Amino acid sequence: MPFEGPFWRFGLLLAVCATPPLAFTSSSAAVAQSGNSNARENRAGESELARLQRLEAQLFSTGWRLASANAEFCDNAAPSIGLLLHDAQSYGDPDAVRAELGLSGDIAVQAVAPGSPAEAAQIRTNDTLVEAASANLPRDFPSAEVTGEPRWKRMAAVNDRIDAHLAHNGSALLAWEPAVTDSDKPPMSAVVHGVPTCPSRFEVHLRGKGAMADGTRVILGHKFPGFAYAEDEFAAAVAHELAHNLLGHRALLDAKGRSNRLVRLTERDADRLMPWLLANAGYDPHAASRFMQRWGPRHGGGLFRKRSHDGWDERVELIEAEIAAVEAALANDAKANWATGFTELARAKSADD
Repeated sequence: MPFEGPFWRFGLLLAVCATPPLAFTSSSAAVAQSGNSNARENRAGESELARLQRLEAQLFSTGWRLASANAEFCDNAAPSIGLLLHDAQSYGDPDAVRAELGLSGDIAVQAVAPGSPAEAAQIRTNDTLVEAASANLPRDFPSAEVTGEPRWKRMAAVNDRIDAHLAHNGSALLAWEPAVTDSDKPPMSAVVHGVPTCPSRFEVHLRGKGAMADGTRVILGHKFPGFAYAEDEFAAAVAHELAHNLLGHRALLDAKGRSNRLVRLTERDADRLMPWLLANAGYDPHAASRFMQRWGPRHGGGLFRKRSHDGWDERVELIEAEIAAVEAALANDAKANWATGFTELARAKSADD
């Protein structure tokens, strides 16, 4: 079932509204390096809130790495700073969220992408934002109880303000207070400059185990098996969904219709673009093939697969053929330029129809 719009997350804390995050969503390097699903998915004593934060960190940093490393080949790259925010008031029990995470206010840092401008500015997970692009928090962004609007609206408004300042000025002034556990650290502020990034947001959905792209977002269910895979194989899964967005597949299918043949071609294109995106982000492009070999036998559908998708073994063959093209491109240049070296099958087919 496709995920749509801003959605509610359900769990022990109930009613966590997810909004489009600022810039991108992340991955802990220590978590991502491990292939042990017990270490990564079922940590002893880990609360539901801590698990959500960990998964969002995993997805966010992987998304940031892929999207920023491929920005020069995206037509519509935009400045972003690698910061994911959330609003304690979006949760069923805001007091419990603030207490567990050590927040001094509602608008707080959920994740910071490694190597991002936000990290360089020394913004840390569970810091509380008190100023965003010259707006005071929370004074200039009243809560849902005051406005009567859906709870996700406030977080969306804060994100939109920061994004607008980045688009207009290339930077945004932020001020924040450290987490309560870091009370020895003083409040800080900085003008944070964005870097070009392929536009896509990355979200964890607390319903199901699927993965999808809707044109602007990459969304993984919180039970998505790939969270437990090796770091580069997980990155391949994210790259596949990101590829759908970069190639405009949602708009293409909306315009041309969702015939099995055209959907299958969009899936082939997303599979084939995976190694290009991985290579530019410093991952082994062969991880795309390894991901499919791990994923396919258990989740590819077998005899009952969708007619809109190739068999997983066929998909591996297509990916491996594309890896040869990626390696040839890398031999001639430091980057895998998919803007000129990659051939889109779906768009070519739709143009012929």
